[in-house]
Amino acid sequence: MLIRNPARQLDSGYLDRIPWFQFLLLSLLFPMWGAAAGLNDILITQFKHVFTLSDAATAFVQSAFYGGYFLVAIPASRIIRRTSYKVGVLIGLVVYIAGCGLFFPASTLATYGMFLFCIFAIAVGLSFLETSANTYSSMLGPRRTATLRLNISQTFTPLGNLAGVILGKYLIFGTGDSIEAQMDAAPTPGARQALGEALLLNTLRPYQFILVVLVCLLVLFLVTDYPAARPTGDRAAGDLHRAGLGETLRVLARTAQYRKGIVAQFLYVGLQTAVWSFTIRLGLELYPGLNERDATDFMILGFVCFLAGKFVANVLIARFSAARVLVVYCGLGAVLLLVAALGPAALAVWLVIASNLLMGPCWPTIFGQTLDTVDDKRHQETAGAVLVMAIVGGAVVPVVQGAVSDALGSLQMSFVVSAACFAAIALYFRSNLRAGVSAPAEPVRT
Repeated sequence: MLIRNPARQLDSGYLDRIPWFQFLLLSLLFPMWGAAAGLNDILITQFKHVFTLSDAATAFVQSAFYGGYFLVAIPASRIIRRTSYKVGVLIGLVVYIAGCGLFFPASTLATYGMFLFCIFAIAVGLSFLETSANTYSSMLGPRRTATLRLNISQTFTPLGNLAGVILGKYLIFGTGDSIEAQMDAAPTPGARQALGEALLLNTLRPYQFILVVLVCLLVLFLVTDYPAARPTGDRAAGDLHRAGLGETLRVLARTAQYRKGIVAQFLYVGLQTAVWSFTIRLGLELYPGLNERDATDFMILGFVCFLAGKFVANVLIARFSAARVLVVYCGLGAVLLLVAALGPAALAVWLVIASNLLMGPCWPTIFGQTLDTVDDKRHQETAGAVLVMAIVGGAVVPVVQGAVSDALGSLQMSFVVSAACFAAIALYFRSNLRAGVSAPAEPVRT
């Protein structure tokens, strides 16, 4: 039996109230890409020594992941535009399931390139999910609470991050000496290769658990009725089919605050990914003798801080201007990471962990406020897709930070790259504050 939607859709595409079951089910997608991102941080640490990679080369895990988002976001938006947000979700779940399945042969073939291909395939599915779910979450209710609603959905993401890291900690990493020490202790090249292959077999295990959850979500979405959340007014009804990709991109290019939002989202995802990619590695560098399983606790603590920061930010954004809150958050984040990069080594990893408290509200607030600068909702899906494409910052900034680490011979000092990104995002929110960018109230209709 289908679960019906009790909310009434307005001409703008927004709803007169929130359909809570559908909203919560949609929000359960958010931890699924969080889990994939969390596992990437585990894989980077493992691949570093199994494949003998530089810091810049390990960051190509994130390049494969976020590169998939970049390449697929626009095609995904066009498919969603011709079908529905729900169809986009279903496609994303099916491709995500296929990507996880590829880890079965990858864990046996044991080549870096094959693992990167698996991560890319997962990212293709996630691109459909995020292109659908981020915009859809903002549409499932009144327009005046769109940004807050997306912040609430995004609060589920760090739960997935935590789950991914915990699965990696106990299913991929073992006890005893670090991977580097085990590889160095191998008596022969053949023994070293055999050890590496045995370690890589463990990468399959967390994805088996994720597959079970994905199949359950796929079934739930198949049997649940969702509103279209598309503009239905006279202008939209007459012109929706004439808003082609070229026209939409020209409209977006002429919108100054939208352009700034794209840059801010690029820098934010890059900052977040770089910090998460190198937290475990920083702990291993600063605390010799620590193994990967124990060093993962730094990442777990970071995600707990990320989740706590989101809850605090949701309360503050409900009472104060979102842009004002984020100016303070990003300014403090820049200071913490700058001190982590240039200050005492004993404090570095703890300051990096603390910076997670200030990251949480950035993505959904940038997404929601940037999307709301597009007045003509005929361009909604493509505008959301271009914002998702800005996730490619996660493919670029970690490589830059890794290259800085390799050049300076200090992973700690490389966090100055992340600090600079935080400072630039603070300037973006200051610009929004001056421009008065906020989600307007839903117009009253009779």
